[in-house]
Amino acid sequence: MAFSLATWNINSVRLRADLVARLMREEMPDVLCLQECKSPVDKIPVEIFKALGYTHMVARGQKGYNGVAILSKLPIEEVGAADYAKLGHARHIAGRLENGVTIHNFYVPAGGDVPDREVNEKFGQKLDYLAEMRDAFHAETPEKAILVGDLNIAPREDDVWDHKKLLKIVSHTPVEVEALGATQDAGKWVDITRKDIPEGLLYSWWSYRAKDWDEADKGRRLDHVWATPDIANAGHSSRVLRPVRGWEKPSDHAPVFAEFDL
Repeated sequence: MAFSLATWNINSVRLRADLVARLMREEMPDVLCLQECKSPVDKIPVEIFKALGYTHMVARGQKGYNGVAILSKLPIEEVGAADYAKLGHARHIAGRLENGVTIHNFYVPAGGDVPDREVNEKFGQKLDYLAEMRDAFHAETPEKAILVGDLNIAPREDDVWDHKKLLKIVSHTPVEVEALGATQDAGKWVDITRKDIPEGLLYSWWSYRAKDWDEADKGRRLDHVWATPDIANAGHSSRVLRPVRGWEKPSDHAPVFAEFDL
């Protein structure tokens, strides 16, 4: 079964339901994973999405913050929702397709502004969250699985607009990059985006603070698509839909796509 998949930090699914619908109409991914939905599950505008063929959803939500959802044209059943670091946040949902592929949708904590857990509780929470993800993958090695989401870390030098300038900026500090790498290694996850696009600057997020984000192009690749080794070779056609960042009243993230032939 071949299917296409997209991951997108939508920064409020209710505020930007029209943008979600536009992406569905124009790009028609079979599975769309959203983060930072900022909505209780029962307030997600599912009727809009069902009318476009997305008749299946698994989700976790909360009022005003966090929230993850998997919208699918294909039947999908919920198989888990972890609360790593015991934050009580809606940051993970997992669903299984009929072909047996499990899709994990994550929204890793951003970590605040100061990369020091001694003075910034949020940074410590981010590191703890990644450590518990790592330990979970060590305890039970994932198989036939895809992991997507806003992981809030740009790991490679060419995943940021200026490696040296961002070494002390949250999302690209060495301690975060090391933590994400350990999490990835624990599950033997393959970075599908970089498998397909191995070289060159590549971003999925541009700050709202930049008046002309496109021209300034000070981006970071915070959004990821990973797969387990048993299905990684089935992943292909990765792309970042940069123009979506320029839509009216956009999210500060652009959707990241991949296709899988399984």
